[in-house]
Amino acid sequence: MENCGTGRESSAGMPIGVHGGEEYRCGNPVRTQTNEADGLGAALREGVADEAHTMKKIILADSQAIFRAGTAKVLTAEDEFRIVAQCADLERLSLAVTTYPGSIVLFAASLRPDTDHLHRMLEAAGSRGIVIAENTETAQAYLQQGFRGVVFRNVTGLSLVECVRRVSNGDTWVPPQLVVAEAPEEDVVGTRVRDRLTPKEMRIVALIVQGCKNREIAQRLKTTEQVIKNYLRSIYDKTGVSDRLELALFTIHHRVLATAAAEMGEKLVAEEQPVPGAVA
Repeated sequence: MENCGTGRESSAGMPIGVHGGEEYRCGNPVRTQTNEADGLGAALREGVADEAHTMKKIILADSQAIFRAGTAKVLTAEDEFRIVAQCADLERLSLAVTTYPGSIVLFAASLRPDTDHLHRMLEAAGSRGIVIAENTETAQAYLQQGFRGVVFRNVTGLSLVECVRRVSNGDTWVPPQLVVAEAPEEDVVGTRVRDRLTPKEMRIVALIVQGCKNREIAQRLKTTEQVIKNYLRSIYDKTGVSDRLELALFTIHHRVLATAAAEMGEKLVAEEQPVPGAVA
């Protein structure tokens, strides 16, 4: 899988070529045993080629590394999907769209792309776009622009897989919120967890969602890594998760908790800004 750098897809694992009853390795012919072996090798190669052809290529583009990792983990659990590129910014996304035509492109609205330009690029490449919208956004505008699907940050794994599968089959995925006009379901779990977390724990959660490591969190909160590890154990107990990736996904998938973490993240940024007129 390319991480949106330059280069071609690896051909590792593909059968070596057979021609005229000989295999070629590094330019040196090696005699094959029988014509039957040649036939078997050809059949195996055709099977591998068919499998590669039926797998859906997926490009992930999102500045939130931990969300990309969670999305990739969900999608690669399905045999039919293959992640060919992960992109953290628009420049790498543009390169990936050009390099891997005919892909399903799952991109975050938070990257702030020129959606008209991106849609034209996708059409030229024979690719289809799915928007990862923030929980506070509406999906209708993206669908009207011609993108084939919209999911929100709090999408479940099952819905994400179904969305990508339908779009790859030529359908359009309309979020359930647009199909059934219901009042949003109360986020009981998110509310309960938010109320159980202390302000210090919420700060750590906000930084975990941003993809920060323990050392960076300790530096920004002016404490030690061991203290952060102690807090994380408490946070894991309160949320029922076992690691930082699960914590980030749990937070993103619960609207109330995600909103609280985002607000705390903005507060942290504001606190880190230098005070006008202060002496350094």
